[in-house]
Amino acid sequence: MIAGVGAGGLTLALAACGGGTDTSTGGTTAEPAAPQSSAGESSAPQAGGALAKTADIPVGGGTVFKDQKIVVVQPTQGEFKAFSAVCTHKGCLVGSVDGGTIVCPCHNSKFNITDGAVAGGPAQKPLPEQAIKVDGDQITLA
Repeated sequence: MIAGVGAGGLTLALAACGGGTDTSTGGTTAEPAAPQSSAGESSAPQAGGALAKTADIPVGGGTVFKDQKIVVVQPTQGEFKAFSAVCTHKGCLVGSVDGGTIVCPCHNSKFNITDGAVAGGPAQKPLPEQAIKVDGDQITLA
């Protein structure tokens, strides 16, 4: 499981496998991207990056974008919000959105999709909100 190797191990693994491609756009593109100058930049969502179409985000649910470390939700019809996908408990990536909550698989912390607030511990702090832009049917990083 890649999540267990940490950012340094992932960087080494990507470099060993040909580097040069940027998986922060969803990992499905084969187009090379500009090299990243530091590990700090690779973990932050990049403004303007396409995430999804509005139809891809279910009402009352959401989608986790692991490469961008962001979760996009639609609490009510036409209302889209985004939060960091890094759990505030131990730093694991959240794994799913279920029953109106964002769920972390590591220790079962849960966060409300309406505001990122803790809905069930052990996490004590809410997920930080992230800026997104909805333009027509496209959701991008702001």
